[in-house]
Amino acid sequence: MNWKNTILPHIVIALALSLVINFSYLLVPIITDQGVNERANNDDNGTHNVGVLHLSSDMHGYIVCDCEMRDSTYVTAWQVRTMKLQDGDTLEFSVRPPQDIPSEIVGAHPRLDRVMMRNGTAFDLDMIYDRPSRTVEFVWQIAYYALLSFVLICIFVMLRERKTSATWHYLRVVVLAILVTGIAIYFAPVMAFKDGVMRIVFFFESPPRDNVYLVVLTKSLFMLVVSALYSYIYTLMQQRQVMVVENERLKTENLATRYNMLVGQINPHFFFNSLNSLSMLVREKDDKRALEYIEQLSYTFRYIIQNGQTSETTLKDEMAFAEAYIYLFKIRYADKLFFDINIDPIYMDWTLPALSLQPLIGNAVKHNSITTKNPLHVAIRVVDGVLEIENPKHPKLDVEPSTGIGLQNLRSRWQIISGSDIEVVDEEHRFMVRLPLQKCSK
Repeated sequence: MNWKNTILPHIVIALALSLVINFSYLLVPIITDQGVNERANNDDNGTHNVGVLHLSSDMHGYIVCDCEMRDSTYVTAWQVRTMKLQDGDTLEFSVRPPQDIPSEIVGAHPRLDRVMMRNGTAFDLDMIYDRPSRTVEFVWQIAYYALLSFVLICIFVMLRERKTSATWHYLRVVVLAILVTGIAIYFAPVMAFKDGVMRIVFFFESPPRDNVYLVVLTKSLFMLVVSALYSYIYTLMQQRQVMVVENERLKTENLATRYNMLVGQINPHFFFNSLNSLSMLVREKDDKRALEYIEQLSYTFRYIIQNGQTSETTLKDEMAFAEAYIYLFKIRYADKLFFDINIDPIYMDWTLPALSLQPLIGNAVKHNSITTKNPLHVAIRVVDGVLEIENPKHPKLDVEPSTGIGLQNLRSRWQIISGSDIEVVDEEHRFMVRLPLQKCSK
């Protein structure tokens, strides 16, 4: 199995799905920075508060301003821990706007929003967090969920490709995929505080937080559902491709079988006619012509054996065969059968189905009266890339029964090879067949 046609598409799709589900991580820094800038602009338009932080034993505290008329500002234990604030720090800060404070605590102390300065030094929250860069976090998220998607796709695709349609088999696939998704949720990378420092940890190591649980669950379920849909579509496309290839193979085999059967019809027909001509020479005890006839006959059979399994040949090779075949008839119809051949050499490399001239020449001889007083002239020429075989009609007194094998054989072979039909002109005084040649691709 070619990995470029199987594994590589799954990797690309898994990476694309991971980028889609984690695209919010690209927007978070932009949105956050925009929000910070907007809030900073709003703060710059007002007055910052300045006060001293006093911490309680349970690590939450209050910022007492230097102005006694001002109320103290409440600082949560989470803010103290994340900002690494210490008792006695002098902070320049802003409080949460009144509209952001829940209604149930209206009238309570205002709450800390942002810290701009600490002990006379600019306060950098990212430095205080000592957290991994957003690029590292983004790479972790992309890689992890791409891996999850790839594993799920492999489960769905590879198990669906198994030649079974049992319901329990599909249930097993679903159960396995859900199990893998559950494990992935358990080991999902998230940002959390560990040992007082924000780090990328496994989900089971992070403290319970509803928003983190919802994000991880949403991403994992998204990967499960979309991977299942993709694998279903991929399997259908693969099955369709297999059906198309199989149909083409059967079509090719059918055409080859039909062609071989048609070629097989030529050999007995030609063989019996040749034996009749040879038996005539033997009865006349003309050893010289009989030997020459056998030599030409062996050439014609050798040509049939060599070209009977090929679909096309050049006009040059076909005419060489036709001349040997014509010689066999001239031995039989001395000075009564003539062939007028007029072919421009530029057409000699053009192609046509092998053994095309043999049935036409044979039919011309078979269905016409050939006598000294009424000889038969058969014309073979090429006109505008079309090979024409024409002969006048000299009806026999005793008409031989015709099986129609020769002409029908030629018509069928042309349809199989070129998809087109030959042109037959059957008039009162002449009979002509036109065979369009195929120009050489060289």
